[in-house]
Amino acid sequence: MKILVRLPNWLGDMVMSVAFLHELYRQHPDAEISVIAKRGIHELLAFFPPIKHGFIFSKEEYKGISGLIRFGKQIRRTDNFDLFFCLPDSFSSALMGSMTGAKETIGYRKELRGFWLTHSYNKPKDLHRVDEYLSLLRLYTGKEAGEPTVRVTHFFPKKDCIVVNINSEASSRRLTTNKAVELLNILRKRTNNKIILIGAPKEKVFVAEVFEKLDLKNDIDNQAGQTNLSSLVELLGSSQVMLTTDSGPAHLANALGTHVVVLFGAGNEKNTAPYNADELTVVRLNKLSCEPCEKNVCIKYNVPQCLQQLDSEMIVSKVKDKLIND
Repeated sequence: MKILVRLPNWLGDMVMSVAFLHELYRQHPDAEISVIAKRGIHELLAFFPPIKHGFIFSKEEYKGISGLIRFGKQIRRTDNFDLFFCLPDSFSSALMGSMTGAKETIGYRKELRGFWLTHSYNKPKDLHRVDEYLSLLRLYTGKEAGEPTVRVTHFFPKKDCIVVNINSEASSRRLTTNKAVELLNILRKRTNNKIILIGAPKEKVFVAEVFEKLDLKNDIDNQAGQTNLSSLVELLGSSQVMLTTDSGPAHLANALGTHVVVLFGAGNEKNTAPYNADELTVVRLNKLSCEPCEKNVCIKYNVPQCLQQLDSEMIVSKVKDKLIND
């Protein structure tokens, strides 16, 4: 059997989809499994379960409806697939899957996608994203999944460092400058480990602003905007602990086996927290009537008070508890 899977478009979701691939292999040990990944996060495939074809999709290269059709037809010329599983909910991903010529195309109902899917299902509510993906497979096969495996493979030895991510795509999940400075100042005073700041290229200016305002900069390395995905995997996999906002790198570190202390503001940890509980500490204020919301921008306060009011000393204590050599 030849199976093609359209992986999600965001780093955290792509990490959570690895459980779906593991379960596919468990149910179909002799299958040839290929994937479609978004350019920009496709480097993560090197740490995923083995795949036959890794098709890389770029919106810039394959623009509009015609680009989706062209991309799907290129896949059709490469191989003949029996099944196509569509993990994203978009209309475009279902159309792309139909153009691959797969005999059966499977996904959740949304955005009039049913026309392009041979098997479409109502999405279950209130499931963690990992279980949501696995539920699609269960609905199609009628088989219950085994214990979910949200792990990506690496062999990087642990180093004496703490990785810190103060960023997020949404402002409601991102620390303010003054809160980040407060937290990093305390972390530097309370620990002896090297601290490494990370961030995407577009977050470089914000992280640099925070770095310049720190009281102590000794043994703090600002690598924001300097890592690609492969080097980020090595950095997160080799760190002792990661202190982070609710973000894609939080999921990646957790799947690499690194303990993550995650600060939750907007977003519901029951649905989107890193999946491996043994390597997870969730920090939430739990004092505001609006918690948890799922807004990308805080609509009640000028800044997200669910993050701003967190006790920085308490957060650092939770980080110290997970240090190997503390």
